[in-house]
Amino acid sequence: MNNRWLFFIAIALLPYQGASSQSFAEGTFPDTVKAIYHKKVQMRDGIALATDIYLPAAEGEYPTLLIRDIYTNGSTANRQRYAQFATTNGYAFVFQSARGRYDSDGQWYPYFQEINDGDDTLTWIAEQPWSNGKVGMFGTSYLASVQWLAALNRNPALVAIAPAMSPGNYYRDVAYPGGAFSLLSRARWGIGLVGGRTTAGFPVDWINGIGHLPLETLAESVGFDVRHFRDWLDHPSYDAYWEPLNLEARASEMIVPALNFGGWYDVFLRSTIGSFKTMTEEAATETARAGQRMIIGPWPHGWNVSTKTGDQEFGDDAVLDVEPLLLEWFDYWMKDGPEPAGAPIRIFVMGENVWREEYEWPLARTEYKPYFLHADKSLSSQPPARRSASLDYTYDPADPVPTLGGNIMEPTLRGPYDQAPLDSRKDVLRFVTEPFAERTEITGPIVAEIYASTDAADTDFMAKLIVVKPDGTAFNLVDGVIRARYREGFDRPKLIEPGKIYQYSLDMWATSYVLSPGDRLRIDVTSSNFPRLARNLNTGAEFAKTSAMKKARQTIHMSDEYPSHVLLPVVPNQ
Repeated sequence: MNNRWLFFIAIALLPYQGASSQSFAEGTFPDTVKAIYHKKVQMRDGIALATDIYLPAAEGEYPTLLIRDIYTNGSTANRQRYAQFATTNGYAFVFQSARGRYDSDGQWYPYFQEINDGDDTLTWIAEQPWSNGKVGMFGTSYLASVQWLAALNRNPALVAIAPAMSPGNYYRDVAYPGGAFSLLSRARWGIGLVGGRTTAGFPVDWINGIGHLPLETLAESVGFDVRHFRDWLDHPSYDAYWEPLNLEARASEMIVPALNFGGWYDVFLRSTIGSFKTMTEEAATETARAGQRMIIGPWPHGWNVSTKTGDQEFGDDAVLDVEPLLLEWFDYWMKDGPEPAGAPIRIFVMGENVWREEYEWPLARTEYKPYFLHADKSLSSQPPARRSASLDYTYDPADPVPTLGGNIMEPTLRGPYDQAPLDSRKDVLRFVTEPFAERTEITGPIVAEIYASTDAADTDFMAKLIVVKPDGTAFNLVDGVIRARYREGFDRPKLIEPGKIYQYSLDMWATSYVLSPGDRLRIDVTSSNFPRLARNLNTGAEFAKTSAMKKARQTIHMSDEYPSHVLLPVVPNQ
């Protein structure tokens, strides 16, 4: 595989990947490039950030590409190649370590500080004699976050961004998907990876060793004292702490065109789609609204690296030649180059493993079809006819269902995996369709509506959509969760009445997959996914403050009165 296809993964030293990140395009760094290392650029509050500047050989004013980073100080080979990429294509390049990271002054605290620091850095670049006043930003994960956060101030210098795998609602995506704490990623990233000034590894078993309770002393139990992790635990509901970081709700404050990259198995897929959609509809200018593009591949968070994700091989087309897309994008907005070709949306349709262009999301031609859960454990488009039909299982927080695949950062767990290792568990209800007789495409948002009761004061309900192949292999497509106390809203926690039946809406995000004749679909319903998500201890106690737990008897209701179902976005065959 040509390294040009792999370069963009190097935009971020992604969590858990260390020095194995791939590099930019092959080539020799020009000897004539002018480099200024670790210049201290002052922010509005007097804090100075370490900033590297790389300029093309010829004197002049240049558009600038900016990376703001938390994972290195700019000296690593892959970071140096950013400068090569920029300067050999006629751009100045600026690399900056975020506040409190490496050689930058100040105290590190994720997210909030990037709003003004990004704005101040953009203003500083525009004032430099080598700048033509136009700045573009690119990067993955946190390096994508800083782009959106900087955009909130509408700095006129920021003319285009290319965020990849970026959160947009930090409560729902980063910390509390469905109201359940994202334990593995927040512990391993928030404590271990960025719990200090530099990125360093420590002898902690982040997958098997974070079962400590109560959660409020988890960091201390593995040797850390991390303020931002404590703050995340102290705000389990959507409140004033999280409001500034709900960028989807702040789309009307932004004016920047964006080339969004996402993955069907990325932990921030919901926000890739959400940012594209809200900016298309609500951005402050027509230029910004019309200037949104989105590319979604069959990728996890470590993206565009391999044709294989999890257990599934998606073919040679699964890896894109991304560099020309970036150059086309930035040349258009910063050099008056030709408009990017093709439709504004490009998606990888799994199953058939092909790329396809689209003009809106969700697809206008979609037919939304409910598939109902039945007491005989079938899943079908036929509504249930019986009254008072139900199935039970017991959820024990001391023996949670282990994480196996899905939209998660952890490289050893993310993506589609054969679910056979979970087949013996009695705390998972499985509902399966008959084999599909013809090609059936599912592309778009998916929601599960589950009617359930429990003998607990609070609990979790989870649903996982699975493809079952004719040979019996069963791999996950999407999943969703809802913490019962947030059934009426993430800002309105309310304990449940034991024994009462409630309707729970589970946002299962989105996918694009073509079922072949003979394939079946399955929905697995359960109450835990550990350690990806923190366990609900079923007591109704304040989150993270206790280690007390109880078993919960969960009842899923399936009748004409309580029609539990999953709503599938079926795209008609053409």
